[in-house]
Amino acid sequence: MSDKKSATIAVRTGITTDSQYQSVVPPIYLSTNYEFPEFGEVPTYDYARGGNPTRNLLETALCDLENGAGAVVTNCGMSAINLVLSLLGPDDLIVAPHDCYGGTYRLFDSRARKGAFKIAFVDQSDEAALASALAKNPKLVWIETPSNPLLRVVDVQAICQQAHAVGAWVGVDNTFLSPMLQKPLNLGADFVVHSTTKFINGHSDTVGGVVVAKDQDLADELKWWGNCIGATGNAFDSYMTLRGLRTLSARMRQHEENSAEVLAFLQGEPLVRIIYHPSLPEHPGHEIAKKQQSGFGGMLSFELEGNESELKLFLRSLKLFTLAESLGGVESLVTHPGSMTHRAMSDEAQAEAGIAATLLRLSIGLEDHNDLVADLKHAFDTVRESQ
Repeated sequence: MSDKKSATIAVRTGITTDSQYQSVVPPIYLSTNYEFPEFGEVPTYDYARGGNPTRNLLETALCDLENGAGAVVTNCGMSAINLVLSLLGPDDLIVAPHDCYGGTYRLFDSRARKGAFKIAFVDQSDEAALASALAKNPKLVWIETPSNPLLRVVDVQAICQQAHAVGAWVGVDNTFLSPMLQKPLNLGADFVVHSTTKFINGHSDTVGGVVVAKDQDLADELKWWGNCIGATGNAFDSYMTLRGLRTLSARMRQHEENSAEVLAFLQGEPLVRIIYHPSLPEHPGHEIAKKQQSGFGGMLSFELEGNESELKLFLRSLKLFTLAESLGGVESLVTHPGSMTHRAMSDEAQAEAGIAATLLRLSIGLEDHNDLVADLKHAFDTVRESQ
């Protein structure tokens, strides 16, 4: 565990560690295999699936940022979640949020149907429903806070205490906030997962993930499984992600500043039916968010006051918000969860999770906030003129 500040860890990990040519930035190691010094002597690195110097630097940085004991960088965010599932057996139960990311829902549901484990999707903000699920002695409680796409917030520390009381592990998807704004292991979680594709890399040009474990034995077991099932990330993507990580602190500040300006505009827009953002005092998780987060991040969602044709017109009218999946890049994106990120969920599951037909999710980028607000205003005005 490092005693340095998060921004320093993100910038300095690996800097001036090259002993061959003294390069300031660490080199990228693309070799797939490594020489054995002698017969019977296993080197630090033998084959890139099991270990790679570039990937290990990224693992060190992310482990230190999350105050963990060990980390495994994977080839995508879903692979990171799937890696945690490698620790479970057919009789084990997962308690997962009913409003989680669509890809996570699909993975849990599909693997449970295959008999890999048992699954219970629960509204974790409902104390009675959560208590009922915990009474079934789950092996793993999965938390996503703020949730994707409704930015619901649950009390990580409280759920960890309840889960540990029945012998369950707790895993937290921390993708929306990054280690700069929330540290779940400090709140009691056993695992923290990121899609490093998002804010950690921050430039929408690599796909990756990471699992950080609080306990060394669990970290070692995850590393073994990562090598066994081939879930580990490659050297080039690790290098690119480490490069993106170095600006994470500065980017998160700008994401948050821009989000606050967009949020203020949306609050005064009549065509916005409801806004989902934990910085708002009326948000049910506002006080919890203030307690466990050090910021509110760059994501927000809202429901458009209109029908499907007006929704399509609104999206066509945007010029600076690109209609695309993913999030956390320097560019601003708009996503329709129902038909995009959460389309793997049935209509019934979407309705239960609260994903409305006119719900839009914004990933606020690093453009000038005045331009972003003007772009949204133009789209809203276009819809208004069509009515």
